[in-house]
Amino acid sequence: MLKLAILGFLYDHPLHGYELRRHLAALTGHVRPISDGTLYPAIKRLEADGLLVRETEPGSAAAPRHTLHLTGAGRAALLDRLREPEPLDVSDENRWFTLLAFLRHLADPAAQAAVLRRRLAFLAEPASFFYEGDRPIGAEEFDDPFRRGLLLVARATTEAELAWLHATLADLEVGPR
Repeated sequence: MLKLAILGFLYDHPLHGYELRRHLAALTGHVRPISDGTLYPAIKRLEADGLLVRETEPGSAAAPRHTLHLTGAGRAALLDRLREPEPLDVSDENRWFTLLAFLRHLADPAAQAAVLRRRLAFLAEPASFFYEGDRPIGAEEFDDPFRRGLLLVARATTEAELAWLHATLADLEVGPR
């Protein structure tokens, strides 16, 4: 998820490490805070893999600033990841939201639609946070107002996402207007 988000943010334009960290925190910080001890080693790995380069610029004060730029290989890696997301990128809500934040970088509406159809297929499977054996337990089966609430909120979120997926798929199949 972190690699995808770094590549996604750098796809539009180069960023300083601090700016990148701010963007990452805005996208995922409420769920998974990103520490410097996680971010900067990830940047170094992406740099070692040839997916980004660091350019040094004079700082506004005395210290130089490092600007991160996506390479051609980095752009290709991002587009490959968006075109063929890992199964967890489609099933895990936080990873899905990260993928969704950058799906616009795929220029082909058919490729975008293929990714959305994978999410749609995942959401079509019966699921719950609670099971009795293999049977998912629905909200109406709980006397516990907290578990019932959890399931009702999850159901409403899923219904909203399904409506959005269907509408967006219809728009992608019609093409630009």
